Amino acid sequence: MHFLYPAFLFALLSLAIPVLVHLFNFRRYQKVYFSNVQFLKEIQEQQSSRRNLKERLILAARLLALLFLVLAFARPYISGQHNTNAGTQRVVSVFLDNSYSMETLNREGSLLDEAKRRAKEIASAYSMNDRFQLLTQDFEGKHQRLLSREDFNDEVDKIKISPRSRDLQQIINRQQNLLNMQPGASRTVYVVSDFQKNITNGQPLKIDTGIRVSLVQLSANTPANVAVDSVWLLSAIHRPGETEKLVVKLHNYAGESSTKIPLKLIINGEQKALGGFTINARSTQNDTLTFSGLNPGWQRGEITLQDNPVTFDNQFYFSFNVKQQMTVLLIDGGTANPYLKAVFGADQFFNASRVPDGNVDYAGLSAYPLIVISDVKSVSAGLSQQLKTYVSKGGTLAVFPAADADLANYRDFLQQFGASYPEKLITENAKVSALNLQNPVFKNIFEDLPKNPDLPVVKKYYQLSAASGSNESLMQLPGGQAFWTGYNSGKGKVYVSAVPLNEDFGNLPRHALFVPIMFRIALLSGHDQPLFYTLGHDETVETTPLQTSEKQVLKLVKGAQSIIPDVRQQEGSTLLYVSDQLQETGLYDLKKQDSTVSVMAFNDNRSESDMSYFTPAQLDKIVPRESSVIEAGKGSLKDIVSQKNIGMQLWKLCIILALIFLAAEILLIKYYKADKPVILQPEGSTPIYT
Repeated sequence: MHFLYPAFLFALLSLAIPVLVHLFNFRRYQKVYFSNVQFLKEIQEQQSSRRNLKERLILAARLLALLFLVLAFARPYISGQHNTNAGTQRVVSVFLDNSYSMETLNREGSLLDEAKRRAKEIASAYSMNDRFQLLTQDFEGKHQRLLSREDFNDEVDKIKISPRSRDLQQIINRQQNLLNMQPGASRTVYVVSDFQKNITNGQPLKIDTGIRVSLVQLSANTPANVAVDSVWLLSAIHRPGETEKLVVKLHNYAGESSTKIPLKLIINGEQKALGGFTINARSTQNDTLTFSGLNPGWQRGEITLQDNPVTFDNQFYFSFNVKQQMTVLLIDGGTANPYLKAVFGADQFFNASRVPDGNVDYAGLSAYPLIVISDVKSVSAGLSQQLKTYVSKGGTLAVFPAADADLANYRDFLQQFGASYPEKLITENAKVSALNLQNPVFKNIFEDLPKNPDLPVVKKYYQLSAASGSNESLMQLPGGQAFWTGYNSGKGKVYVSAVPLNEDFGNLPRHALFVPIMFRIALLSGHDQPLFYTLGHDETVETTPLQTSEKQVLKLVKGAQSIIPDVRQQEGSTLLYVSDQLQETGLYDLKKQDSTVSVMAFNDNRSESDMSYFTPAQLDKIVPRESSVIEAGKGSLKDIVSQKNIGMQLWKLCIILALIFLAAEILLIKYYKADKPVILQPEGSTPIYT
């Protein structure tokens, strides 16, 4: 047996007080006169033996009551598994899960309310001198400090639901960072959560030596839940008044089918589509919503479905821009190409700007979704490097070599994209033998493709090399020779033609396919911002280059809420670091002074939508042997925590025994009559008691 506060054992010296009182009993005796001294002697002998027994019993009761009272203050305990540092200061880190899944109701209210109560119970198992860290999903800076028990309880009461969702190993690493700064103290980690399966991948946790971890699992129900996982538009470029198709990915996380789930599409506050969907258990389903009638500008979209009782994932926000015009940059060797000018001049939607290769504004390249190079004999090193950056960030580049192209220069230029380059000039007549109709470029070009279509013919062409990158062929010559091919490079694409836009090489510039193919390449190009971002995941937002000054601050605005992100400029784009400043989902206006630069949509992390949980047996497999998993039942965690960290505490038993012996003393004094007088009669007569 050990003692938490052995200094209190010095109080055992107080046991001498009842002994001294017993030895020096200063009771004043009453004189009683008897006519016969023989009778008096016999009465005194009888009363003395009874009184001595009573006084010894009272003394024993007093000593035992005082003994157990002193032991209770010394806090005796029987050694437990984690009592090596018992009696020293303890540093305790408590993670309280406040993710969306903690809104789930159980018999005692919401899981978050129960988690708060459990956290306070854990703190109550420690002494007033111990220190506590409170951590939540938000990873706030104010939680990187130690608190007293009273301050800890106050901070627990302030916790609210958060859109964040962290990995279990990430949580424990954060707790260990603070605890490792307290090497002399006993260090313990508690994680209070419902332990959804998304919290860890099931791999064993990495825990530092000397730190004990206890996982406190709350009992949660498994409600039915359907959520919108993501959305995407089928059109890359959005034109005013055109029909748009939005694909919605629905996910049923429940173990049973959900029928007739109502879903509504709202654009700019106006309902555009309505439907009801049935989804099988534990499955996903894609549904397409069609809408039209959009005006130029930023579109604010919202998908709403009705699904109870889990409601935090019933809304999904997205945004996109309908452009009045699409800008295209034409780079040539000094003379404008008449065929490209005619192509992009045929539709007012396209706004083509032409510039010689020696006068290109490198800083403005990112403003063009499509750049077309034609009739350039040799691409300069500076332009080559800038175009590489442009394509890597999502731009589209179409290359038509010059009739007198410097083949070595084009090789160096196109190899950096992983694309084919012109190797040598082939002077023979040929005809395009095949179209790759599976390529997205040809989608919606043909209503009905004839069996023997009229395809371009060539008089001479450049033989293209084999490419190191992945290619998507548009057209091929006989023998599988590439004629017009697309390549993925970084986030963008590069299209390379085997012929210049010159009728001396063939009829491609005047062929009926040339205009629709160029339109489709343009419409599929661009590097617009994503339809949506995810809170807690996308902490860095990339947008088009925005020049700012001290007086021109970029702000994210939603209603009365205004957030100023950290802005950093990089080549070809502007980065916004929002970190943990955004706490609410919805549509935010990115403003530069009073003008709206773009609209950004932020949604919750859908990993919280899956209401499936680890079992205690599964959690046991991911924690080390010295750690433990505690199931939060109906009782208090205080005794469980105390027993695990200190051992079996006996102070309550000591108090009970002290009370028992105090009661025994009272009963002895009140009911044990040692001084009952007896009057003796002559021999043969019956005694008379008075």
